[in-house]
Amino acid sequence: MPAAALMGLSLLVIGDSHLATPTYLIGPLHDRLMEQGAQVHSIGVCGAHASDWLKVSPGDCGRAERRGEAEAVRINDGATTTPIKELIAQDKPDAVVVVIGDTIGSYKNPEFPKSWAYQQVSSLTKAISDTGTACYWVGPGWGTEGGRFGKTYPRVEELNQFLSENVAPCTYIDSTKFSQPGEWKTLDGQHYLGGGYKKWASAIADAIISQPPKKAP
Repeated sequence: MPAAALMGLSLLVIGDSHLATPTYLIGPLHDRLMEQGAQVHSIGVCGAHASDWLKVSPGDCGRAERRGEAEAVRINDGATTTPIKELIAQDKPDAVVVVIGDTIGSYKNPEFPKSWAYQQVSSLTKAISDTGTACYWVGPGWGTEGGRFGKTYPRVEELNQFLSENVAPCTYIDSTKFSQPGEWKTLDGQHYLGGGYKKWASAIADAIISQPPKKAP
């Protein structure tokens, strides 16, 4: 793997609760992308759905933000998303990395709500592609079954299949390929212990490094 494969590139990383706590992905993924030479701005809003990034939307359990070498800053009260077009205009990133999957999974719903999920995904991919910015979409990992979110392996599989077919023009990163079901231990079925986040971060970064974005004109 070439050293500093992302040298000179600017990446904007947005997502849900997996990025909203300093020890989650906003730590190791941000670090790994920077080690490869990228300028990185990461924002996670707990509970945020994809369409919540089209306008200022409240997060139900906090937000974390990190720029460059700085530490992640966590806000618990009054957390909101920042509209994606505003973020892109401000940062002018070469690519956006979207880490959203579990908030689309509707794990406790007996049926996966495909039409709602399609509206969620397509509205965000359109907003990004309207700006001409490249993007990657990171789907959910296996987690562990049960827990307070009711995650199940069949639904994770169905969700990844759906996302892989519907996130274009974003490049899809299927996180179920990085581990076996239940291999990475979780706190609650959905959020990993530190070791799981480090492994997931490395695998996501490797996927981006293997097909890096082009420098925006």
